[in-house]
Amino acid sequence: MKNLMARWPHWAGYTAAGWSLVYGALGLFWALGGEGFPFGRSDPDWEPGLSVLGEATREAAAPLIAVLGMLGAVAGLAIARGVRRGRAVLLGFAWLAAVTLTVVVTDNRVLMLVAYTPLLAVFAFTGVPGGQPMSELVPWSRINLFIVLVGGLLWALAALAYQRRTAGACVRCGRGEHGPARWATPEAARRWGTWAVAVAASIPALYDASRFAWAAGIPLGITEEFWRWLDESGLRWGGLFLSVMGLGGAILTLGLIQRWGEVYPRWIWFKAGRPVPPMLAVVPASIVSVIVFSGGLSFWRLHTVHGVLDDWDMWAIWAPSLVWPLWGAALAAATLAYYVRRRGACHSCGRGGRLEAEPVAGRG
Repeated sequence: MKNLMARWPHWAGYTAAGWSLVYGALGLFWALGGEGFPFGRSDPDWEPGLSVLGEATREAAAPLIAVLGMLGAVAGLAIARGVRRGRAVLLGFAWLAAVTLTVVVTDNRVLMLVAYTPLLAVFAFTGVPGGQPMSELVPWSRINLFIVLVGGLLWALAALAYQRRTAGACVRCGRGEHGPARWATPEAARRWGTWAVAVAASIPALYDASRFAWAAGIPLGITEEFWRWLDESGLRWGGLFLSVMGLGGAILTLGLIQRWGEVYPRWIWFKAGRPVPPMLAVVPASIVSVIVFSGGLSFWRLHTVHGVLDDWDMWAIWAPSLVWPLWGAALAAATLAYYVRRRGACHSCGRGGRLEAEPVAGRG
């Protein structure tokens, strides 16, 4: 597995092409009348503003998905083989596919499902309270959003590898012959990364504070009537669970600039004193930053369509989520800074080494 991850620049283009081929085949299936079209009014979660494809129809969207999927398969193969002719077009297609699939087509349901994953795992064995079938909690339309997200991440990897390869940089670390830019040195990354961590860890605090208050019986940012409904329905405990998850995420975010984020602390006795593998933090933090950014954008759409931005009696329902795109961007920047500081010498090109690498704090 470790060797497979190290070879990601070689397989990213092929997997992006394969994903596009399969999803394009799905589009053809839907265009020919197949069941399961997950967008538009066919979506069981449909409501105005939730998705950018909320008004998409099978007749218009399915053939387009099929065509784009086939184009993606061809472009992905060209990218995987390092074709330089038409570089600008291929690179533009790849990055456009990555951004569209990860943060435009997806919405806040991905974030919700990720946050509720521990509960869903429990429900899989105990059953959902109230007898609700699991298929209603995780319908095909939500599973499809995860599939779309995976496709976008594959296209991001393919685009990054192709951009590096065709620019003469190392495909694994991205370093060029002239060394890193000033902002990409470990010293600079520690400075701007600290600010990014501060923003990324503090933004969820407003959301967490309101949900903790609700669980304690304080209707912070909502009306008394709405709090009573939350209490009677049991949803205030769901908010508490999400707040605990958010608090845990904030603590992990702080680890991007803390010693225990680089060296396993003593209480992890079987790893104590050993360096934390950088990718153990970089991979999940990168994915979460994308999910949070996309979820924040969908909240903007929902609030704008429903016109609740002036409902100050219920500000805790909508106000915290409006800064989530900033949260996602800050977490992405903090993760990048952590990676720049921790990457060390490249095993592929040999660049980096002592002149660039920042020592890990407190190895012993």
